[in-house]
Amino acid sequence: MSLTGIIPPVVTPLTADGDVDVASLERLVGFLLDGGVSGLFALGSSGEVAYLTDQQRDQILDVIVRTAAGQVPVIAGAIETTTNRVIERGHAAVKAGADALVATAPFYVRTHPTEIDRHFRAVRAAVDLPLLAYDVPVAVQVKLDPAQIVELARDGVLAGLKDSSGDDVSFRRIVLGTRDIPGFSALTGHEVVVDAVMLAGADGAVPGLGNVDPHGYARLAAACTGGNWVAARTEQDRLADLFTIVDVAPVATASRSAAGIGAFKTALMVRGVIATNMVSAPMRTLDETETDRIAAVLRRTGL
Repeated sequence: MSLTGIIPPVVTPLTADGDVDVASLERLVGFLLDGGVSGLFALGSSGEVAYLTDQQRDQILDVIVRTAAGQVPVIAGAIETTTNRVIERGHAAVKAGADALVATAPFYVRTHPTEIDRHFRAVRAAVDLPLLAYDVPVAVQVKLDPAQIVELARDGVLAGLKDSSGDDVSFRRIVLGTRDIPGFSALTGHEVVVDAVMLAGADGAVPGLGNVDPHGYARLAAACTGGNWVAARTEQDRLADLFTIVDVAPVATASRSAAGIGAFKTALMVRGVIATNMVSAPMRTLDETETDRIAAVLRRTGL
């Protein structure tokens, strides 16, 4: 399996009581598929995976896999602190019918590069799914080493990378080091530089903003793949403007996670895709004034 194109990290719609809103999640998956996405990333950071119970994670993955119905691959986040816990979530992903697994380095515990190496090798050996590494140092306090990623890819341990490190030099080294490995997928998590990294050789993107405008991101990916870089830049510029919705919530009252996830959910609510913009406790749900500001950005960017 080779993952390319746009693979949004699916947000998790919630009811006013904080339960999973199954009907809204089904509509969202349908909306993303209609938008032309190439895959779906369930239980990622934008999906609030760290806030969910295991029961909710199982429910969400079941709904996404069932609703996608094999139209695109579903990759499942197994975001847990240590190896055995990741493996446990990996087995749940296999049971649900996911097509691939995504895991970070171990976190909360202090770790070492040799332990990170053993971690990914143990997960891949224990779970019969292609494994992608998730490089997100802002969340796990560890930056994955490019040489280590390339080595794990050459050894058949890693089938890809989702890069949210903010280190474009590191990502470029991984792209160069894995270019001759069949099926390896180098995916960026940066919403506003997809055109640049695809020009540099990335296979696709996992943009949280892709929940809000999958059609736009699909057009962007198609322009990049077709070598139409003028059209790609035009589309990316519009999406960069749309991404300003994450700045609506003031940093004095909301974390960056709440501001981003809340903005994506609020935009989807305004667009009529999901019923509420509720976020998990202790994050704060965006208010009416913030919703109006997001609606103004949607109008300005053609949505």
